[in-house]
Amino acid sequence: MKIPHNFIPRVYQVPLLQALELRPDGTRAFNRAVSVWHRRSGKDKTFINLMAREAIRTVGTYFYFFPTYNQGRKILWQGMDKAGFPFLGHIPQEARVRTNNTEMLIELFNGSIFQVVGTDNIDSIVGTNPIGCVFSEYSLQDPRAWLFIRPILAENGGWACFNFTPRGMNHGWELYSMALDNPDTWHCELLTVDDTGVLSKEDIAKERREGASEEFIAQEYYCSFAGSQEGAYYASQLRQAREEGRICKVPVVPGVSVDTFWDIGVRDATAIWFIQVCGRELHVVDYYENKGEGLPHYAEVLRQKGYYYGEFVFPHDMEAQEFGSGFTRISIARNLFGVNVKTAVKPGFKEDAIEAVRNMLKICWFDEEKCSYGLQALHSFRKEFDEKNRIHKPQPVHDWSIHAADALQTAALGSKMFRGQRRASYAPVVMRSAAGWT
Repeated sequence: MKIPHNFIPRVYQVPLLQALELRPDGTRAFNRAVSVWHRRSGKDKTFINLMAREAIRTVGTYFYFFPTYNQGRKILWQGMDKAGFPFLGHIPQEARVRTNNTEMLIELFNGSIFQVVGTDNIDSIVGTNPIGCVFSEYSLQDPRAWLFIRPILAENGGWACFNFTPRGMNHGWELYSMALDNPDTWHCELLTVDDTGVLSKEDIAKERREGASEEFIAQEYYCSFAGSQEGAYYASQLRQAREEGRICKVPVVPGVSVDTFWDIGVRDATAIWFIQVCGRELHVVDYYENKGEGLPHYAEVLRQKGYYYGEFVFPHDMEAQEFGSGFTRISIARNLFGVNVKTAVKPGFKEDAIEAVRNMLKICWFDEEKCSYGLQALHSFRKEFDEKNRIHKPQPVHDWSIHAADALQTAALGSKMFRGQRRASYAPVVMRSAAGWT
């Protein structure tokens, strides 16, 4: 059996393959790699061959992560290169003993398991012990997936690779910057069309003639982090906030109530922003998100944080009846939090709510550490893109980023600052015990 199978790497792909090569003494030059490669550079073709090599040589579980389950099926499991050769064809048939199309899983002759997984359902691999992982298009993935996998690989000495093209200064940019600062432990490279020679100047000119914007070309072909992700709703406002130093350490101001703004999920996540009104500024001091929990769980989280609370503002649909209980969600919230439970107004159109958030972001200060995940989500909140017609659709992508975005929408539509009411008309409360609020 010859590995790689039906693959001759291009010159620029070789350093990555060598960086993860297992040496005779059982070590690698690197166990971590970040590859910021331009569009059409052959990222997934390279990484599937890397994973096939490792899985055949070393018995273990190997996960190939995509932002969503459906993307994994479309791009890799069913995908082909420009010559029509299936990506999975690089895992030889004679090396397989079982192929499960439903679970996108291949078992190899030596006992290794290869599986394509969407990080939109990271819970599906709870309890597993992978020794090799590829995060494809990581800049679009829920970054909590890496937080979940990282301690497993640290314990078993496994490896992880990240490939993506930039999507603004989001968590992908943060990972790339960290890798640059740690050259002894991270293999890190950024390759543009000028570095690979895969596309000519005429190819790029053709993209322009066919309607690609300069921002798109800079991002996709020259791997620029400087621009906003195309279709990202809040990228320019967040970039301005960072440039003006409003994403920093934001201490809680004593004596000023902390209002909470919610997006309630039943099957999805519940998200909460913690915000103080300080003069003409909004100090966003904290963020919390979880899923699969009821309101009592979040009441306990708020109690443990120990803030001096003012309002608890929920989205307009909180009047809906709680499934199976006969009580509305808003009545349950009032039993937990008291009279300061409010609901935001219902926006006439989604675009109006998004514009309200854009205006609010101009006066927001974010605590960089406590709001880190929420900020990553806001950076990633974007319009759906129609690849076939090369246009953005009017609706947002419903992925991991939408919960933080919708909770901030609750703030833009429900904050007392924008209702023109005085802070003194509210009675801030402090959680005394898990039993309730006083």
